[in-house]
Amino acid sequence: MPKFRKAETGMTLAEHLKEIRHRFFVCAIVIFLVGVAAWIFYPHILSFLAGPYCNASPKHCTFLVTNPLDGLTLRFKISIYGGLFFSSPVIFWQAWRFITPGMKASERKYAVPFVSASIVFFAAGVVTAYFIFGQAIQWLQSIGGKELVSHYNPNQYLGLFLLTMLIFGITFLFPVVLVALELAGLVTPKQLLHAWRYAIIIITIAAAVFTPSGDPVSMLVLAAPLIAFYFMAIGVGKLFKK
Repeated sequence: MPKFRKAETGMTLAEHLKEIRHRFFVCAIVIFLVGVAAWIFYPHILSFLAGPYCNASPKHCTFLVTNPLDGLTLRFKISIYGGLFFSSPVIFWQAWRFITPGMKASERKYAVPFVSASIVFFAAGVVTAYFIFGQAIQWLQSIGGKELVSHYNPNQYLGLFLLTMLIFGITFLFPVVLVALELAGLVTPKQLLHAWRYAIIIITIAAAVFTPSGDPVSMLVLAAPLIAFYFMAIGVGKLFKK
């Protein structure tokens, strides 16, 4: 039987698999425990998530369910999504802890800053989505006309709301990815600066395509920070190159 050689980290393939299993187990336990907490605090979480809807429709801030199982389904969803969201710092950290042993010493020192930056930017995207979602609802209601009275299905509302927060959270990781590409030498700050016009066009189109609600306010709020992040990443890349 052929023997696997140890990698530069001094770990065999079996040890790598054991490491993956350990990291996955830690994440699963944390997600489960936080999910249980989300189940317990479900009324408070639902009230918090209904905030943008209530701000947009203060006179009709109620949800409409047409299926006896809708309430149970909603509570399960909030527990699962809450477990994943509030466990994201642990998930990010475990992922980086698995990756860093394979990095060079010069690269490993960036692990903590990148994990911290990823958490901060992801959270910033989620918070931004929360505060602009009410504007998106108002715009969607205005398109339908005043004759329509809004009583949303909570599962459909939650699906759209969480999708919006997820997309904003992921897209706000854009500068972290750009800086990582610069450090890896795949792109240079000079190349990014040279292509700034094309970048603005691509970012604007991407914001229009990926904004779940399709309203102009959300598109603008998504595109403007990404453009600012693009130039910020160029500046950070130049600082690291010095």
